[in-house]
Amino acid sequence: MAIHSIESESQEERQGGSASARTVKSADRTTHLLEVLARSPCPLSLTELQRELDWPKSSLYMLLQTLVARGWLQVEPRTGAYGVGVRALLAGTAYLDHDPVVQAASPVMSRLRLEIDETIHLARLDGCDMVYLASRESQHHPRIFSRVGRRLPVHATSLGKALLAVRTVYEVDAMLPLRLPQLTENTVTDRNRLHQQLALFRERGYAFEREENSIGLCCFAVALPYRRPAFEAISCSVPIDRLDAAHERRVVGALLDAAREITQNLRRNAA
Repeated sequence: MAIHSIESESQEERQGGSASARTVKSADRTTHLLEVLARSPCPLSLTELQRELDWPKSSLYMLLQTLVARGWLQVEPRTGAYGVGVRALLAGTAYLDHDPVVQAASPVMSRLRLEIDETIHLARLDGCDMVYLASRESQHHPRIFSRVGRRLPVHATSLGKALLAVRTVYEVDAMLPLRLPQLTENTVTDRNRLHQQLALFRERGYAFEREENSIGLCCFAVALPYRRPAFEAISCSVPIDRLDAAHERRVVGALLDAAREITQNLRRNAA
């Protein structure tokens, strides 16, 4: 058995590590498939997934069945379409349970929500998107769409603008896609105008947007500079019809204080 094992390993090495390459390809396809389904607003059929991924239908079907059996995917009984399963939720929950930024920000966010009674968000930069890590909902408007796990383009959120503002013009241009997607009629998609916004936000120390991703909402955000450049930010969403100058000053001041406290907690825990 030992001789056979050594001979098998030597044969794989002579083939350029083909077994290892196959393993990596399989893992890459699995994660790619999960990401496609996670981004989709609805379950996708085998045909739709094959069209999106351009993989052989037989191998895609076998991968889907494996993930369904393991609980990472689930099948719609009526349509046979595939969606993300409960195992993905458990993995995501474990990620949040062990994330130091979420843990440091959680009590501060809860206290901030009680102080100003507005919806509070924590999000992290991932590529050219913001991923929402935690939220505290206001009593005034519990119907906020920025749920935990949601991704939004970095240029269309106050959270993203706050993080872009702590980077140079060249770094911002390198991060952004060639075409900036438009989420509402108010989304800033012109690069020059976006850079003008960011210059203003650098001066003020906080960012904001008005109805750029959700009609009827204004959002303010502050970066958490416990590491440089910052990758996380905290924000507050306020319905425009309830926003006046005094409330805006109160929200911004509370956000700046909360960001300082979270940053100090993170640096203290890392020491």
